[in-house]
Amino acid sequence: MAQILDNISKILTLTPEEQAFFLSKIETKHYKAKTIILNAGEVCKHSYFVNSGLLRSFTINDNIIEHVLSFACEGWWIGDMYSLLSQKPGNLFIEVLEDAEVVLLSKENQEILYLEIPKLERFFRILTENSLVANQERLMDNLSLTAEERFEKFCSKYPSLIQKVPQKQIASYIGVTPEFFSKMKARMLKK
Repeated sequence: MAQILDNISKILTLTPEEQAFFLSKIETKHYKAKTIILNAGEVCKHSYFVNSGLLRSFTINDNIIEHVLSFACEGWWIGDMYSLLSQKPGNLFIEVLEDAEVVLLSKENQEILYLEIPKLERFFRILTENSLVANQERLMDNLSLTAEERFEKFCSKYPSLIQKVPQKQIASYIGVTPEFFSKMKARMLKK
């Protein structure tokens, strides 16, 4: 549990009593690779913090094509924010890519934590703001950068993911087909 407390301590300090109360409101689960922990159409009832392993969120369009929205490795949070906040069925799947230990914080317990430890509301507000900024930056990149530039940015921003994530999922994340991605990478290697 030290890892999630370390994550919080990057933004704010909890007293030992607050840490104990926080830890009483979370649960840890182990998942095998290829496990879907959230399906599109379900209501997202948890925020997920990755202690170890790798997860991804994605959607599937009407043509049965996957679109990867995000990856989450050790020390990162993931969830379907639309569904979690609205408590309506979401559009995202969350899949475990490699065996993972994941901390689950229910929406209900998060609300209790806000009441009992108000500064945690600031922590989650900052997480939400950072997520909003990252999503806006990604949207702007998709509108203004070439596929090669998006891939180079992905490599510099997430170097640990390059060897862990299947290439077809990286292609999906940067918004190109696997075939285009393969040709683009070959072209880039010749430079």
